[in-house]
Amino acid sequence: MTKSQEKQPKNLKILFADDEPHLQEVMRAELPRMGHEVTVCPDGLTAVAALEKNNYDCVLVDLDMPGLNGIEVIGKTKELSPLTECVVLTGKGTTDSAIAALRYGAFDYLQKPCKLIELQSLFQRVAEKRELTMKCHALQSRVTRAEGDMKMVGSHRAMDDVRRMITKVAPSPSTVLILGETGTGKELAARAVHDQSQRAEAPFVAVNCGALPENLIESELFGHRKGAFTGADANRVGLFEVADGGTLFLDEIGELPKSLQAKLLRVLESGEIRRVGDNQSFAVDVRIVCATHRDLPQMVAEGDFREDLMYRINTFEIHLPPLRDRLSDVPELAKHLLARNRPEANHSDQPFSDDAIDAMLAYTWPGNVREMANVIEHASILCDGLPITAADLPRQFGTRTVTNSKFDMGGMSMRQIETLAIDAAMERHNGNKTAVSEELGISLKTLYNKLNQAMESKKAA
Repeated sequence: MTKSQEKQPKNLKILFADDEPHLQEVMRAELPRMGHEVTVCPDGLTAVAALEKNNYDCVLVDLDMPGLNGIEVIGKTKELSPLTECVVLTGKGTTDSAIAALRYGAFDYLQKPCKLIELQSLFQRVAEKRELTMKCHALQSRVTRAEGDMKMVGSHRAMDDVRRMITKVAPSPSTVLILGETGTGKELAARAVHDQSQRAEAPFVAVNCGALPENLIESELFGHRKGAFTGADANRVGLFEVADGGTLFLDEIGELPKSLQAKLLRVLESGEIRRVGDNQSFAVDVRIVCATHRDLPQMVAEGDFREDLMYRINTFEIHLPPLRDRLSDVPELAKHLLARNRPEANHSDQPFSDDAIDAMLAYTWPGNVREMANVIEHASILCDGLPITAADLPRQFGTRTVTNSKFDMGGMSMRQIETLAIDAAMERHNGNKTAVSEELGISLKTLYNKLNQAMESKKAA
């Protein structure tokens, strides 16, 4: 691929503020040559006035100016336009002031005199982050429209405790560890922490650590430089950069490989990341919320999880109860989930018949709220109209499981018992292997291995 064929950075609308006339002229001449639109201001007060009238993709500001200094301009920028990225220029021999600016929300800093190629590289990173941020916001909007209201439903005392803890911790910068079985709503709790924090207007980025191939996790999280490895045909912005200023939700943190655990610990301690194939680190302002269904202390004891990382991520713990421990919430939760597919359920006094409610209350819900969402969707498709009856519920709500009976395991080997459990889960999730692996608490790789073993056993028989 030739240079002319390489993907060029998106043109940016840039506000530049510096009290040096020579530097003003350089930026007024050079930034348009790079393809960017620039507004040049001689001081901080003029810059803020421009921000009040126009939107900008990036603000490039000197730290030391008369009137308002660079940090004050950054604060005003974040107030007027939270998604605008701020870059600071400093002529001091120390970087202490620039690092302080990063704490106020600056994207990065450059020391004067800086080279034009450094500016061009920085603007490309800004453009890449903004593009992914916009895609993230668009995707979140689509998810919200598709899934409807994502509030935490339930009046059980355990859920009241969860909401109270979220309200307490959300405004703080503390890392949060959400614990609970698969399907209990850990991502929903993480979103609630984000939505009630001061970062609510910034991106919320969720990643399932157990769903990413081990050889790609580092690139997904931290990004990579073109040519860093085979197949790296272009620069890539990592999820830490996408979430800059917002919240990064690391779901199933217990599945993170040991090699990545050390790098995550370094990021949490330093606030800096380094793209794969890059020699320089740069600061990011990201709040970390983690979740797992695994027993982390046991994993530490077995050598599968770093003890120092466990203590670093669980500054504050939130425990989500399984659905079987709050069965009194089942009617309310079922109605809420039904309204996603049938809005008229919100206006119905009895969207479910008594026998349907009895069947759902007698069920153990091994897949928790996620399983209930699938059950309600199944029933809403089968039913001719409201109310939904027990006959509309999936087969596991027959006598075989409604009575919470157990398999007769007499004389069965452990492999046969595993096969029965997997077959039942595959039936519940209509063959969705990702959902099955999450319900059973095993990795996708392990699930595929067990399915292959079961297939070989059937062939041999």
